[in-house]
Amino acid sequence: MVDFIGIARIQELVARRGAARFIEELAGEIEADFLRWSAFDKSPRHATHSPLGVIELMPASDGRLYAFKYVNGHPKNTAVGLLTVTAFGVLADVQTGYPLLLAELTLTTALRTAATSALAARRMARPDSRVMALIGNGAQSEFQTIAFHHMLGIREVRLYDTDAGATAKLEHNLARLQLPELRVLRCGSSAEAVQGADIVTTVTADKRNATILTSQMIAAGVHLNAVGGDCPGKTELHPDILRRADVRVVVEYEPQSRIEGEIQQMSAAFPVIELAALLAGQAPGRGSDREVTIFDSVGFALEDFSSLRYLLRIHHEERGAQQQIDLLPDLEDPKDLFALLLPEPLQLSARPGVAA
Repeated sequence: MVDFIGIARIQELVARRGAARFIEELAGEIEADFLRWSAFDKSPRHATHSPLGVIELMPASDGRLYAFKYVNGHPKNTAVGLLTVTAFGVLADVQTGYPLLLAELTLTTALRTAATSALAARRMARPDSRVMALIGNGAQSEFQTIAFHHMLGIREVRLYDTDAGATAKLEHNLARLQLPELRVLRCGSSAEAVQGADIVTTVTADKRNATILTSQMIAAGVHLNAVGGDCPGKTELHPDILRRADVRVVVEYEPQSRIEGEIQQMSAAFPVIELAALLAGQAPGRGSDREVTIFDSVGFALEDFSSLRYLLRIHHEERGAQQQIDLLPDLEDPKDLFALLLPEPLQLSARPGVAA
């Protein structure tokens, strides 16, 4: 039997802790794994592209545990009532190869993306940052708001989306959360949203080279949390932002980010810092209060590894609807797999004149 975490169970686990605590604990797990960066077998994710989207597999292993995530990205799905992104994942024991956990990762990916964003921003944004612009108010936006409010002390969030309905949805959900000391403002454009912002988070969904922000819109000292550009041909920042002399760029895993991140627009010589080096104190998050810092976030498999291990632990810690599924055969003789397909042994039945 294999432990299973579906949608109902992840809802239960998050409700028991609260989303803010869940995200902060998850950030701690992710940081701990980035701090042992050299222990991991790492590779860029394997992507299969189509005109309408992408399907990806994301593996990572530390030699003791192995994890992978299946995830898609189909921006037009919402037009037919489907999610843009869905995901599930497996955590396995390397010694036996047996899976330990099969889990939903659609909700969890949004939680871990927000956790990683806030984790990087704590090292890169100015300590006095209190205002965040949030451009793209879709499925990821509530999670990003909770993470930055809770972990960085953001007190004002300025919203903009080309879809006014998405912004209305976000406003409604934030009002229901009753987040203390958080002011929510709706803006009429990206340019209006970034005015006076200390942090700018872009989390748009269109699979194209979009120009969500230009260099003229970005004031000195701003931290950019660029989340939406996460596959080849999909970016949010005008390349002139990256060309600025006062820019510092951090990525999760450079070989993957060169293919998929904002830096796909730049030459191979363009300098970046990996998040592991930043968290280990091997590189500073910013050089001055006037430097523009960019976390070019595309999502990396190590974050899903951390998430699956965290889920398995709290799944066992927390009472509730714990489930297992019969994903693996249970055999008396491990060499006799075909025994599962054989009929039950025939039973002798009593017949007239014959002793049973």
